[in-house]
Amino acid sequence: MNSEQPVAAVTAANWQLPENIRYSFQNLADVLPTVKVSRGDDHIAKLPRTEMDLGSIQLSRRMGEPSMTVRGVMNSTDTDAWLVMQDGRILTEKYLEPMTALTDHLLMSVSKTLVGTVAGTLVDAGKLDVNAPVTDYVPALSRSGYNGATVRHLLDMRSGIKYSEEYLDPAAEVRLLEQAIGWAELEGDMKPIGLYDYLLTLKAEGPHGGPFDYRSCETDVLGWVCEAAGGARMQQLLSENVWAKIGAQQDLVMGVDQFDTGMFDGGFNSTLRDLARFGHLFINNGISLTGERVVSEAWLADVFTEDEELVEAFAASPGDNMMPGGHYRNQIWFPYPGTGVALALGIHGQMIYMNRATGMVGVKLSSWPLPQDAGKLFPTIRAFDAIANHLADVD
Repeated sequence: MNSEQPVAAVTAANWQLPENIRYSFQNLADVLPTVKVSRGDDHIAKLPRTEMDLGSIQLSRRMGEPSMTVRGVMNSTDTDAWLVMQDGRILTEKYLEPMTALTDHLLMSVSKTLVGTVAGTLVDAGKLDVNAPVTDYVPALSRSGYNGATVRHLLDMRSGIKYSEEYLDPAAEVRLLEQAIGWAELEGDMKPIGLYDYLLTLKAEGPHGGPFDYRSCETDVLGWVCEAAGGARMQQLLSENVWAKIGAQQDLVMGVDQFDTGMFDGGFNSTLRDLARFGHLFINNGISLTGERVVSEAWLADVFTEDEELVEAFAASPGDNMMPGGHYRNQIWFPYPGTGVALALGIHGQMIYMNRATGMVGVKLSSWPLPQDAGKLFPTIRAFDAIANHLADVD
């Protein structure tokens, strides 16, 4: 596909069709309402380069699988762009047309990790208590199924809310939310009520604090709580507390509903390099490439905590997360026990891979036709694992 708009206009009604995804994910502001999250006035953090041929690295063989290289994985998984950075130095960076280094690409649920990081900055500032009820910050939530839930339940996706994340089911709550915010055509009785009013319609189906269950609405409520705790809209909180401190090259782009409320769970857009700059926080103890502290050592320790309760809650999830021994914490995935490998993940193939042991950040932006595809996700994780192992051997 070239950089020109497809022959048929891409709209809120069709932007997620497989044939339109590559265009819409790189041009969301032309399709849906967005606002800017300022990068601030600080200098752009330089990213020095040491080119390495990482594409030829072989993945570890698994029984019954053909041999694969990193390059083979990237070429077969609808990649738009990918890079690897170690200790702030780019080792490889690739773009597939029409994507460029200046293109803002939709992050889908990688957005959740951005919102989780804002929450961390508010905790550090004493403005947010993770153990407090969400209704302490947003009293209106007492009218919803979130009554009795805590901020911690949101961060770790362990509320008891009834919410289906079945992306291919048009009646699932994850799709009804899109209708409510004007990101999809209205069907049935749904009204264009906006994000916050839609969240108030959600009901509980079980006790809060139970098993992990991946629900995008948790991040949307978390964003609402952050705005109330921080006394500002998300675009201001995210800019001042995070984005303006990482030396970003461009403003972040945030998709919004009809009332300019952010689509917190999956509406952010960024360049490839700026995602690497953001990911660097998690392998550099919360300090950005500009030398500024963004989140505290205490928050990072909490992010990377790994206790039996978290692992058990993850294992008890009603869905198969295909990450045995893994867990989820503060809007971040941990696919393996005891490794310190953290993932920010988004449907259709968005990923930040963060490996603290090797100081490596891998970023991949994609246009998978289907929202979820284990045959593309897990080879990508293994490809970044193989690179990390190679870098460890080189060191």
